[in-house]
Amino acid sequence: MYALKNKVQLIGNLGNAPEVKNTENGKKLARFSMATNETYRGRTGEKVTETTWHNVVAWGKVAEIAEKYLAKGAEVAIEGKLINRSYTDKDGIKRYVTEIQVNELLMMNNKPAA
Repeated sequence: MYALKNKVQLIGNLGNAPEVKNTENGKKLARFSMATNETYRGRTGEKVTETTWHNVVAWGKVAEIAEKYLAKGAEVAIEGKLINRSYTDKDGIKRYVTEIQVNELLMMNNKPAA
């Protein structure tokens, strides 16, 4: 049960192509946004779709796969964990960010959605 304490699984579409960087120590880092949609019926029976955006980070081999195969609109399934971090922006204001650090990535289709 210990492995289930901080685990995230999502299926969604990339909002942008992965932004890939090589760190100073030679590790590869990929960042991208991912949208998940949830559909339900409203009070009057109309169909309502809510989209939630997620910040996603991948390191190492997973980052290499993201760089090589993922593009804006691609449907993917990811598994990872939530990471909370903070930084100080250029105006000196402390900002807080929640990201999903990917451990596993599965491409759901082989071409980006239109």
